[in-house]
Amino acid sequence: MTMDLWSVLPVVLLLSVVAWNLRSHKGRQALLLLASYLFYSSWGYSFLVVLIASSLLNFFWGSLLRRHLTLSYLWSGAALNLLLLGFFKYLPPLLHSGWAVSWQPEFFHDIVMPVGISFWTFQGLSYLYDVYREEEIDPSLLEFCLYMAFWPTVLSGPVCRLPNMLPQFRKEPVFSWEDISAGTLRIIQGLFMKMVLAQLLASGLTPGQGVAAGFDQVKSGLGGLDVWLLAIGFGFQLFFDFAGYSHIIIGGARLFGIQVPENFHRPFVSTTPSIFWTRWHMSLSFWIRDYVFVPLAAARREHWWPYGVFVISMTLFGLWHSAKLTFICWGFYHGLLLVAHRLGQQAKRQFAIKLPHLIGVLLAWGATFAFISLGWIFFRANDLHEAFSMFRTVLTPAAYRHVAMPDSFYVLTASLIVAYFLFEGLRTLLSRLRLRSAEAASHAPPAILRQRDLESSLTVIAVELFEFFAQRMWWWLTPIMFVLALFVSLAVLNQSSVLTTTPFMYTIF
Repeated sequence: MTMDLWSVLPVVLLLSVVAWNLRSHKGRQALLLLASYLFYSSWGYSFLVVLIASSLLNFFWGSLLRRHLTLSYLWSGAALNLLLLGFFKYLPPLLHSGWAVSWQPEFFHDIVMPVGISFWTFQGLSYLYDVYREEEIDPSLLEFCLYMAFWPTVLSGPVCRLPNMLPQFRKEPVFSWEDISAGTLRIIQGLFMKMVLAQLLASGLTPGQGVAAGFDQVKSGLGGLDVWLLAIGFGFQLFFDFAGYSHIIIGGARLFGIQVPENFHRPFVSTTPSIFWTRWHMSLSFWIRDYVFVPLAAARREHWWPYGVFVISMTLFGLWHSAKLTFICWGFYHGLLLVAHRLGQQAKRQFAIKLPHLIGVLLAWGATFAFISLGWIFFRANDLHEAFSMFRTVLTPAAYRHVAMPDSFYVLTASLIVAYFLFEGLRTLLSRLRLRSAEAASHAPPAILRQRDLESSLTVIAVELFEFFAQRMWWWLTPIMFVLALFVSLAVLNQSSVLTTTPFMYTIF
């Protein structure tokens, strides 16, 4: 038996508002924990039991580890967390595939993975690692349970770390219009990305003509252009969906004065695979870097070892998503990309290859974007056979002579992709203009400032106006996005009697 999420959410928000106005630290934390448990229980009371059990396990094991600061205690705590995660996340797929049919108990068939277990298990693991590294953290049981279950992040992250969250749980609440404005803007932006852009790419204006349908008709014979646009389109669909979700979560927490880690920062303008992984799913990427890659890389001194650690770390990244060969191959593929990039850097230094700066940047961006996009084939394909079939199509020149997707797919997908890069380009241009005008104003004497020509003055005024409206964007952006979302919904409803919206993708991980 579970409660409906939408009936619980108003109570959760009310408890959070009341908690935000309390002056007692413990009272505020207790109310936030109650709100978080109430929110999570709407997904299943049994899931809540598992979350509480994991919280108690990590808290008391952390206390034990603090008294016995040895690797054996650390690895034992990590093993308990991974055992719990493996039981719920990786055992059911093995059993459902027919593995070990002769001995599996009947109740194994009823195992259901608690939503968000991959995220809050990693938070528990990071706590144990930070204790072992003697970080200055001393949470109470109440504070640690709140850290594990904080309702904005408990379902799909961002993956938080206790040293960043604990001071915020303990600080006095201060009302801030900046928090309200920034939080509201992030929520609006996230809803637009998730409910409009991701939905459009997934199903198209006409249901059955989007990215999802394209991957389901691989066997009917896609052309080379089809595969490229499906791969790129799915990457943007995933970005709009998960980055949109992250904006909603970050904005929701910000309304209550709490800042959680960023998850995305313009990933598709990255010029190297390494930069991409500092901008995509950042909270998890940095977790893998700090708790997997760095310790493993420091374990051996052979010059080839870091390359192996790249592949190991990224393969584990893929396995984290699911125990499917497609995800494992996706991680392995990205490990090889990182190795190839590192080797390419060494070759560039050795042979002193020099190109004009702009050409070099464009080539680096184009190659990175192309290889990252091809990797999404592994992530989205239904199986390895389908993935390799799509790769063969991309590498077959004759496959570019025909197309199989409807015209609306090409128009919609290409338009959204181009619009994204135009938006990023405009934002970069305005940012540079603002920086340049600020630097000029700070260094120029008053007499020179008074003698600026009309063009410079208009530039400064335009930048200042942009800053003014950008900081108050939710005032005027809300009605625009509402009208656009309504238009898209009506367009979809015009083609189908039932409006279906894709769920948040990362709740399945």
